[in-house]
Parts: sequence; C-alpha cells; structure tokens
Amino acid sequence: MPEFFLQTSWWIPCYGLLGALLSMPWSLGIIRRTGSRPAAYLNILMTVIALIHGAIAFQFSLHTELQPMVLHWFHAADLDLSFAIDISPVSLGAAEVIAGLSVLAQVFALGYLEKDWALARFFSLMGFFEGAMTGIALSDSLFLSYALLEMLTLSTYLLVGFWYAQPLVVTAARDAFLTKRVGDVLLLMGVVALASLAGSLNFPDLYEWADVTTLSPLVSALLGLALIAGPIGKCAQFPLHLWLDEAMEGPNPASILRNSVVVACGAYILIKLQPILILSPVASTALVTLGTMTAIGASLVALAQIDIKRAFSHSTSAFLGLVFIAVGMQWTNFALLMLFAHAIAKALIFMSVGSVIVTTSTQDITEMGGLWTRMPATTTAYVVGSAGLIGLFPLGGFWAFREGINAFWYDNPWLVAVLLLVNCLTAINIVRVFRLVFLGPRQLKTRRAPEVIWPMALPMVSLTILTLVVPFILQRLQILPDWDYLNQTAIALMVLSASIGCAIGAALPLTRVWSRPVKMPYKLIQDLLAYDFYVETLYKVTVIWLVNLISQASAWFDRYIVDGVVNFVGLASIFSGETLKYSISGQSQAYLLTILLGVSLLGIFLTYPLWYPLL
Repeated sequence: MPEFFLQTSWWIPCYGLLGALLSMPWSLGIIRRTGSRPAAYLNILMTVIALIHGAIAFQFSLHTELQPMVLHWFHAADLDLSFAIDISPVSLGAAEVIAGLSVLAQVFALGYLEKDWALARFFSLMGFFEGAMTGIALSDSLFLSYALLEMLTLSTYLLVGFWYAQPLVVTAARDAFLTKRVGDVLLLMGVVALASLAGSLNFPDLYEWADVTTLSPLVSALLGLALIAGPIGKCAQFPLHLWLDEAMEGPNPASILRNSVVVACGAYILIKLQPILILSPVASTALVTLGTMTAIGASLVALAQIDIKRAFSHSTSAFLGLVFIAVGMQWTNFALLMLFAHAIAKALIFMSVGSVIVTTSTQDITEMGGLWTRMPATTTAYVVGSAGLIGLFPLGGFWAFREGINAFWYDNPWLVAVLLLVNCLTAINIVRVFRLVFLGPRQLKTRRAPEVIWPMALPMVSLTILTLVVPFILQRLQILPDWDYLNQTAIALMVLSASIGCAIGAALPLTRVWSRPVKMPYKLIQDLLAYDFYVETLYKVTVIWLVNLISQASAWFDRYIVDGVVNFVGLASIFSGETLKYSISGQSQAYLLTILLGVSLLGIFLTYPLWYPLL
C-alpha cells in the first residue's frame, strides 16, 4: 500500500486538471439548468482527493527509502526529454501545502463569488491553477518545470482578467502576462543552453554535471542570469515587480493563492536551481542585490498604499526578496522555511481582507473603520495572520526569521539588519492597516457591516487554527532547534524589531482627509512611496519610449519602403497592361507574331553562350 501511494504521486497534479475538465460543460454554458454550483463542487472534490492522496504519500515518504521516478516522453539521438517526478518529503510537503490552501480558497470562493454568473469558469481556472502549482512542486525536471510555469502564467492571466468587462482588469491581466514573458524568454534561453551543456534537464543529472564542470566567467554569468530571470518575474522582484500590484484587480480567492503559493512556485524552482547557480558568482550577487532592493523597497512602498490588497501585495514581494537573498547566500533551509511560514500567514491575511471587501464593497482603507466589533472572526483571522507573518513568538514567522538571522549572524551581519528592517516595516504596515480598518469610528460603509457567511467563515477559521499550530507542525517535523542552541541576542533583536514596528504603527498620526493615510512631514517622500518610487514613470520614459520609437520606425519602413515597393510593382503592372491594351490591333495573327518574337528573343538570350564562340 505505501508503495502504491508513492508511485502514484504523479496523480496529485492531475486531480486539479481533471476538476477543470469536468467543469467545462458548465463554464462553457453547455449545461445551464443546474446553475454553476456543480462545477464548484466537482473542483472542490478533486482538490480534496489530491489533499488526501498527498497526505498519505507524505506520511509514507517520511519512513520509506525513495526511488526517483522518470517518465520518458521523447527520445531522439542525444535528446532525451523526460518527466522526472520527485517524491521526497519536501516536494510532497510543498504539494500538500498547495492542495490544502487550494481547498480553503475554493470553499472561500463559494461565498465570495456567490452571485457571480461566471462561477463555473472561475472554478475551472482554479483547477488549472492548482494542477500547475502542484506539478511544479513534484517536478524533478527543469523541462517539465518550465512547461508548468507557462501553464501557471496562462492561468494567472485568465484569473486576473476574470472580470474582463472592466478596462482596468484587462490592463492588469495584460501587464501581468507581458511582464512575466520577459523573464520567461530569458529563462527559456537558459534552459536551452543548459540542455546543450549538460545533456539532460533532470535536476539530479544537472547536479552531477555542476559538480564536475568548469565554465568560463562569461558563460557562467550569462547562464546564471538567464536562469534567475524567470523566477524574478514570477516572484515579482525588481525590476519585474509591478505586475503583482496590478494583479490585485482579480477576484480575492485567486489573490489568496497568488500571494501565498503562486509566487512561491517561482522561488521553489530557484531553490532547486541553487546547486547550478553556484557556478555563477554574478548570478548569486544579483540575487542578493535584487532581493535586498525589493525587500526594503516594497516594505516602504506598502506603507503608503490605501488599497488594502495592494498594501499586502507589496509585502509579498518583500518577503520573496528575503527568499532571493537566502538562495543567493546558499541558505536554502531558510528559504524553504520562509516560504512555508509566509504562505500560511499571507493566505490567512488575504482571507480576512476578502471578508472585509465583500462586506464593505470597497478596498479603500480610508473608507473603513470600527469593524472589530462587527466582524470578530475576521478581526481574529487578521490578527493571527499578521502575528504569524512577522517575528513574534511563537508562530511560524518567528522561526523563519530566526533561521535567517542565525544563518547570517556571523558572516553577513548587514543581512541581519535587512531582515530586522523588513520585519519592523512589515509590523508598521500591519498595525497601520489594522487601525484604519478595524479600529476607530465607523464610516458610512462599515456602519452595518455583518460577519461573512459560513462558506467564507469556515475556511478562514480553519486557517486561523492552522496558523496557530504551525509551531507544532514544525516541531513534529523536527525542524525547530533545541532551546540550548538558540542565539538569545538574535531572538531579542528580532522580537524587539517587531515590537518597535508595532509601536510605531500604533503611534503614527493617521488622517482620512489626506489622499493617503500616512501623513509624513514631506509630501515628496509620501508620493515617492505611494507611486512605487516612480518606477512605472521611469519605464515609460525609457523602455516604453524606446519600444514605441522602434515600433514607429518599423511601421514607417513597412508602410513606405516595403509596401511602397509592392505598390510600385502593382501600379507598374497596371499601367503597362493599360499601355499594352492600346498598342495592339486585336487580331489573332498579331498575337501569334508577338509570341513568336518573344520566344525567339528568349531563345537567343539563353543560347548566346553556346554560339557566341562561333562568331
């Protein structure tokens, strides 16, 4: 029995895809009499089966010697494209987290999209979404991982553009798709180059190749930068970070997964590429640099946002920046622990955010207030999720930050400062949003705000309990260190940074008169943060301007040079034909004479080299 569940682990991604296929008759409008609910129930059922299968396989993987699983797909000459499946406890645990959060998000969507006429289409896309993510978690092949990343990008585009009748939603979906394409094209170049250099794209073979190969500095730099380009786009890291902010225009149940496990999929592939990235010091330096810039910059930008979803989307980029730092410094244990703790806590925060949005019908935090007495379950979920996100003892965020600070304590103390700063800024933002949304006087849209219905409350309360028991899960998996080996100074600094952040967030003077709730001494600084350091404006005057210029030049060349030549030939044919029409008599013997003369002249021209020497 254990062998059966382990050897059929590759079925886990197929359950979500099967749910998407079974929902097609409803999402395409073929079946209408029953409404959209059966499609939702089918998807939830398939996800529950994936969750059960993954849980059993994970338990057996902890006590069983595992063998690699390779499914050959295409083999020709030296090219071998195969689907390698990793059934280790790490991969099965990642798939289990994805399946569990997918179940909760889909049940949450039953209440959030209760009156949406396209509910079946949403659940079909969610099944597609889940299948791609769990496939990435179990993939042990860079070829398969890249294919699944493209599936994930497509499903992200469709989910962000779910409400396609709104122009802003269409723009957000387009920008998310095109931004990811930039990183994916470069990643594809790296995948092709790696296949040529290593002869295989399975991760175990790549690791063996990386141990014995020697690359020139230029080749290693280009290869490493190409391989990290895809995860940079998927994880919304600078300079490909703007798409995640715009993607918040999509439905909140999809945002729950997008900000917890979707971005983590790109980081997960980056972690699996880490033994190869060691060959490129340039790539490692780029990871640390971009991760630091994104972690600090996104944490600052989040402080000036008034859209409740965008305020937390920026913190997602910030925490993924810490993961990039960990991979660049070769501390993958910290990266994995941060991904797990962040996924659970951020999913819970976005559930509470979705409850607030569906109740108040607004995402503007300056229009909220006093919800803690009206929505106690939502308030509790927000507080627990926030505590699990930052370094407050004893929840998951505390142990993730502790692992990072302990890793960088002796050799890279400046990275410890980065972790403490991000922890402090995140605490400020969390308390700021809490004060504006749940405390203070009630506003017009929050006066009669009730608690959400049970399909939304049940997964939110369940995830609240799960967040509280994360330390016990880590203890059961023997991940938590013994108290005797804890760095007491590091722990004190971490708790102090979170406490200082909470105190600053509680003491900030907040006003609802200003366009943004953080009233700073200088409006220039406030605008700088609110508009994301004007990165979008910078793109418009540089990259977009250059692309437009090239496009205009190409359009002019096509219109006046290429089309001009074609039009000239066409006009010349017309005028020559018209001229010929008036120069003939209309008699058949004249036509025959013209043809005979033409053929004779052509024959003389073709045989000229033969009879010329006889002259």
